[in-house]
Amino acid sequence: MSNSNTDSVEESNAAVAVADAPEPGDSAEDGVDVEELEHEGDIAADYIEGLLDIADFDGDIDMDVEGDRAMVSVVGATLDELIGDKGEVLEALQELTRLAVHRTTGSRSRLMLDIGGFREGRRKTLTRIGAEAAAEVKKTGEVKPLTPMTPFERKVVHDAIAAAGLRSESEGEEPHRYVVVHPAD
Repeated sequence: MSNSNTDSVEESNAAVAVADAPEPGDSAEDGVDVEELEHEGDIAADYIEGLLDIADFDGDIDMDVEGDRAMVSVVGATLDELIGDKGEVLEALQELTRLAVHRTTGSRSRLMLDIGGFREGRRKTLTRIGAEAAAEVKKTGEVKPLTPMTPFERKVVHDAIAAAGLRSESEGEEPHRYVVVHPAD
């Protein structure tokens, strides 16, 4: 009789596993919970809006979900102080915003914050840098280390190098971590 119960439990678990399995083409395929990401974006937008009010900055806040991240963008006329010379203030604000989301949800957030289109412009530049480095490595056949970058910057460069059909790795310790481009095997 216990064997029958065990079979029943196993069949039940199998049915649950199948029912929970995402359908091909579903956004849940990558484990993405769009509602949760939208919730993170709402929390982040409220947090950033509060910071803007405290600092007496004007800016409009847009929230979106791209891939597996919530994206919060602040657009306005004079937001350079919130970006910093090389985006270091933006990076700090992003980390503070992620902490605010974590404090509310109890979950680690991969939220991306952009201010004044800085990240989008930087993404285009980094994609070009990655493509140029890949072209050079293809031509010379030699390993090419790049300059130190933030995690966001390294991710964009890694993606550009992979799109060119080459392999790359990150080496070093923060804040001096950098991408190394390797020739095709």
